[in-house]
Amino acid sequence: MKKLKIALVQPDTVWENIEGNLSQLDDMLWDSDADVIVLPEMFTTGFSQRARQMAVSMNSLPVEWMHDLACRLGSLLMGSMIIEEKGKYFNRLLVAFPDGEMKFYDKKHLFSLSDENKIYTAGKERLVFDFEGWKIAGYICYDLRFPAWTRNVEQADLMVFSANWPQKRMSHWEALLKARAIENQCYVAGVNRVGQSPDGVEYNGMSKVYNYWGDELVNAQRNKGVIQVELSKELLTENREHYGFWKDMDKFDLR
Repeated sequence: MKKLKIALVQPDTVWENIEGNLSQLDDMLWDSDADVIVLPEMFTTGFSQRARQMAVSMNSLPVEWMHDLACRLGSLLMGSMIIEEKGKYFNRLLVAFPDGEMKFYDKKHLFSLSDENKIYTAGKERLVFDFEGWKIAGYICYDLRFPAWTRNVEQADLMVFSANWPQKRMSHWEALLKARAIENQCYVAGVNRVGQSPDGVEYNGMSKVYNYWGDELVNAQRNKGVIQVELSKELLTENREHYGFWKDMDKFDLR
């Protein structure tokens, strides 16, 4: 596939209301024709620290919802939710393929400013996978601040960051997404939510995609909704072949 149509879903997440959020997303995505659909971090609950009350299993309704939607739309569906497994809680990015396959990534960098690291278990493995001739890497929110972890050693074509990024640090969001795109010579998509959480944290969206040169291709601004953009594998390959910056990257252990 030389072109990849990606949809960024920017909802006003209903706080700790799984059924309400799934219903909202059904309405937002019922006629999507995107190849890849990306949802925000903890899209079923908002950025909740009540893991024991809000966690679901890998056999739960929200996970099945992702399976079913990916199959119905014929799209790859990505987004994170709170998962319980063997008595531990994970902020897990789930990747549902249209053929029923499921992959996942557990958030490596837990947000200590809100004690996420005291509640959730950090992941240890990165996720880079192939879909329709595109190599895609999946990350979650706070991972965006750590360029060593997100270094593009696998030559991913697209990096995806599923996030709940607050308005007061929005300048960081924009600068870091652009930096990750430039330094890794790949497309970078950051997907955020709008609205407010009960503790007063404001989210103003600004979901966006940057290309390999750091150019902004699309920006959802502050609006609830879905925006789409088509990515070109041909243009990406031409850029990498002409500007071979990636050949000179440092080699180091990512663990």
